[in-house]
Amino acid sequence: MPYSASSHKTAFVDRLTAGAPILLDGGLSNQLEAQGLDLNSNLWSASLLRDDPTQIVNAHRFYLQAGADCLITASYQASTAGFETIGISPDQGDESIANSVVLAQQAIDQYRQDSTSGAPRRPLVAASIGPYGAFQADGSEYHGNYGVDDAVLAAFHAPRLRLLDSTSADVLACETIPSLQEERVLHRLLLEIDTPAWLCFSCRDGQHVNDGSTIEACVALFNDHPKVAAVGVNCTAPQYVNELIRRIKNAAADKAIVVYPNSGERYDPVDKSWHGTSTPQACGAAAQSWLEAGASIIGGCCRMGPDHIRAMKQQCCC
Repeated sequence: MPYSASSHKTAFVDRLTAGAPILLDGGLSNQLEAQGLDLNSNLWSASLLRDDPTQIVNAHRFYLQAGADCLITASYQASTAGFETIGISPDQGDESIANSVVLAQQAIDQYRQDSTSGAPRRPLVAASIGPYGAFQADGSEYHGNYGVDDAVLAAFHAPRLRLLDSTSADVLACETIPSLQEERVLHRLLLEIDTPAWLCFSCRDGQHVNDGSTIEACVALFNDHPKVAAVGVNCTAPQYVNELIRRIKNAAADKAIVVYPNSGERYDPVDKSWHGTSTPQACGAAAQSWLEAGASIIGGCCRMGPDHIRAMKQQCCC
């Protein structure tokens, strides 16, 4: 069924029903690295929530200036358990996670104050909820075979979901989900929240998510979910996206489709380096094809920077 708003948080769904494409931002970590920051930490960009939050605001502003309609927060790799591994108390960790939404809102306020185009429509804020594998920081989000039971996954995800649900975020972005097991756990937990959500899978080809499950089996579970407004893929090579959109449309016809692939470069979790390349110009043309295939929310993930988002804006979201 389509998402039916049961709370005051309707901006995301209202924007979807308006019909115009929603343009997301790109990879937060690569923009932070472009700003000269070292993210060599198990918390990745989330480490800056405590160490240098102003840099997160600055990175968000680069994407707003490129034309993004929606910012994804720096909470992807942030969790109470993750902060505890570096000696941060649960209360302090939760404060940092919630602050990721505040920082995105600050960037939007500053951007709107500085805008020379009058009063542009206020961009949305999507609170990032990364997979269990992001907390593990061992590359397991690339295969999804965690070796833990559902109770472990639920205990990990539930507190952060409740926390971010209590913020002013417009939508909860459950992203880079690599397995059917983790999806089923999130399906149950998302029934208990008020903020609308989207759920994106990380896929290894044009048919399968990273654990080998078919994309149809994964998205079909959410077709009747009352709190999930959109389903799709992210952190997936762009050459697979059009085929994945086709399969998602067939399996979850009542949901909006969200796609924000990576640049097509391959990440090696062993040496923590990237291999390959993709140009902003190619990205703009690809984004147009994603919209034509049926996506309504588009953007970029790893290695997609402001230039990629600007190219998408110029090509298909003017």
